[in-house]
Amino acid sequence: MTTPAPLRDDRRVVLVVAILSSFVVGLDSSVVNVALPAIRDELGGGLVVQQWTVDAYLVTLGSLILVAGSLSDLFGRVRIITWGLVVFGIASIVCAVAPTGEVLIVARALQGVGGALVTPSALALIVAAFRGAAQAKAIGTWTAWSSAATILGPVVGGLVVDGIGWRWIFVLTAVPIVVTIPLVSRISADVRVGPRAHVDVVGAVLAVVGVGGVVLALIEQERLGWDAPVVLAALVLGGAALVAFVPWELRVTRRHGAPLVPLELFRARNFSVGNLATLSIYGALGMVFFVVTLFLQEVWRFPAWLAGLATLPPTVMLLLLSTTVGSFAGRWGPRWFMATGPAIAAVGALLLLFAGDEPVGYWWSVLPGLVLIGTGIALMVTPLTSAVLGSVPQSEAGAGSAVNNAIARIAGLVMVALAGIVLGGAVSVEGLHRAMVVMSLLLIAGALVSAVGIRNPGSTGISRSERKLSGVDSTPVPTQRKDGTHGEPPGRS
Repeated sequence: MTTPAPLRDDRRVVLVVAILSSFVVGLDSSVVNVALPAIRDELGGGLVVQQWTVDAYLVTLGSLILVAGSLSDLFGRVRIITWGLVVFGIASIVCAVAPTGEVLIVARALQGVGGALVTPSALALIVAAFRGAAQAKAIGTWTAWSSAATILGPVVGGLVVDGIGWRWIFVLTAVPIVVTIPLVSRISADVRVGPRAHVDVVGAVLAVVGVGGVVLALIEQERLGWDAPVVLAALVLGGAALVAFVPWELRVTRRHGAPLVPLELFRARNFSVGNLATLSIYGALGMVFFVVTLFLQEVWRFPAWLAGLATLPPTVMLLLLSTTVGSFAGRWGPRWFMATGPAIAAVGALLLLFAGDEPVGYWWSVLPGLVLIGTGIALMVTPLTSAVLGSVPQSEAGAGSAVNNAIARIAGLVMVALAGIVLGGAVSVEGLHRAMVVMSLLLIAGALVSAVGIRNPGSTGISRSERKLSGVDSTPVPTQRKDGTHGEPPGRS
C-alpha cells in the first residue's frame, strides 16, 4: 500500500515548474562553456580564470545543495525554489556587468547559491507529486525537456557570443526566471517535514570549506606550484574540513537527528550504490564537455556558435530517448540501463582518440563519439535518478535529491579542477586524448558498480527494511497550503 502523492492535484503545474527551474540552471551551465575563450580574451587570466568561471559556480552549487535540501524540507519546496530563482536572477545580472575576472568569479559563485536552492527542490516536487511508474515517466520527461536548455545553450550562446558579446549570455539565462516565478505561485500546496526540521550550519561550513579548499588547490597548483603557501594552506584546510565532516554529521545525528547529510539514507543499497556510480559517471561527463568545447575552439578554431552546434549530439540523444527510457526503466527496473549506458558512453569517449589536428576529423571521430556518449547518458540518467530517489522516503526526498545532486556536481567540478593536470596546462590534441582515456575509465567503473550493486524493485536483493526506508510504509507527509495551514495527511490507497 503506497501513500498518495501530496501534490497530485497540481501535477501538471509541478512538472512544468520543475522543468523550467532546471532549465534555468542547465542553460547557465551550457552557455558558459562556449563563452570561455571570449571571457579569457577580454578579462585575461588564461586557463585558471576559465576553470574558476566554471568551478566557482560548481563549488557553491555542489556544497550548498546539501543545505538547500534541508531548507526545502523545513520551509517547503515551492518557497525555496522561489528564493533560488530570485538569487539566480540577481547573480546573472552581476555576471553580465562584471568588470574583472574576480568579480565574474564571485558572481558565478552567487549563481551557484541560487542554483543550489532550485535544484533539489525541483526534483523533490516531482517525487512528491507522482508515484510508481508515473514517477519514473515524469522524471524521464523532466530530464528530456530540461535538456532543451543544454540544446539551446551552446548554439544560442555561441550566436550571442559571436554576435553581441559574451556578457549577454547571462542576460539570456535570466529570461526563463521571469516566466517561472509566476507559475510557481499557481501551485496550491507545498510539502515540508515540519517545524522540527533543522539546518546543519556547521556541516554546511565544513562542506563548503572542504570542497572549495581542495578545488582551489587543484586549480591554482598549475599556476603557482604545489609548494606555494596558498596551495598548501588550501589543500590542508580543505582536507581537514572534509575529514571532520563525517564525524560531525554522526554527532548531529545522535543529538537531534537532522544532519546536513542524512547518513541513514546510505543504508538503502540503491541509494549508496547509485551515488557511488554518480560520483564516477558525472565526474567523467564534467570533464568531457569542458575539454571538448575548449578543444573545438582553441585547437580547431571553431567560432563559438559552431562549437556549440558541434557539441549538440549528446543533448539531442538525451532529449529523444529520456522519456522512453524512463518508461522502460519504470517497468523493468534501472539496473541494466545503468550498467549499459556508461559502457556505451565509454566507447564513445574512446572514439575521440581518433581526433587529430584537422577539423575534418570531426565527422569520423568527434561526431560519432558524441552520439554514443549521448546515447549512453540517455540510457543511464533517468534510471539512475529513479533508483536513487526511489530508495528514500518521500519526506526525505529533498535531502536525498540534494545528496545525489551534490555528488554529481562535486564530481564534475573536481574533474574540471583536474583538467589542468590532465591537459598539461594547455588545450592540445594530446591533452584531449588523455582526457578521453580518463573519462572512459571512469565510465567503465560506473557501469561495473551499477551492474554489481543496483537492485531492481521487487528483487530479492532489496530487503524489507530498505523497502520501508524507500517510503512504502512511511508516515504520510502533510501538505502545507499557501496560507500556512496544513491539510489532513493523505490516507493510504
